[in-house]
Amino acid sequence: MHPIAHFRTITRHRHLVCSYCLRLGLIRQGLLHDLSKYSPTEFWRGAKYYRGFESPNDAERRETGITLAWLHHKGRNRHHFEYWIDWQTTDDGNVIYAGNPMPICYVAEMFCDRIAASRIYLGEKYTDAAPYEYLVHHIPEGTMHPDTVREIEGMLRILKEQGEEAAFRYVRKRLKDEKEKNRGQQRSGT
Repeated sequence: MHPIAHFRTITRHRHLVCSYCLRLGLIRQGLLHDLSKYSPTEFWRGAKYYRGFESPNDAERRETGITLAWLHHKGRNRHHFEYWIDWQTTDDGNVIYAGNPMPICYVAEMFCDRIAASRIYLGEKYTDAAPYEYLVHHIPEGTMHPDTVREIEGMLRILKEQGEEAAFRYVRKRLKDEKEKNRGQQRSGT
């Protein structure tokens, strides 16, 4: 059991995401990011499975086959694409689970979250390519809505190829464009 080390890790992660969200103008999201990790359901499981070099969820999943902390977390934090998965009825009447499109503000927070998680768990081995590599190797195909995949892949690809400043500039522009689009739709009544 490692409650102090786990507390330090999740707090460092949260502060890093908060600083990234502030760079994007997502003040409220940054301040509220991952507060559920301090709830008893998530915190004590995280402390029990704490390793320091990976998410405690991975260790719990290996040991028990299920991650109770993750099930709690993903249902309360909109920056995780899993929050947006719901069942849908196909044209032929079958029921499937599918990702719904995420609002751009939560995709932007997911972008911040991926960078921070990569920095925390990789330490000195972190590169701007790491968050993109995680995405393409750890997200099962078809679980995220295609629009969400396009958005997050684009953001992380710019990070990988052009660096942090270019990526944050791009994400700020995407947020601004979406805000202007929504404002225009409200004015026109659509």
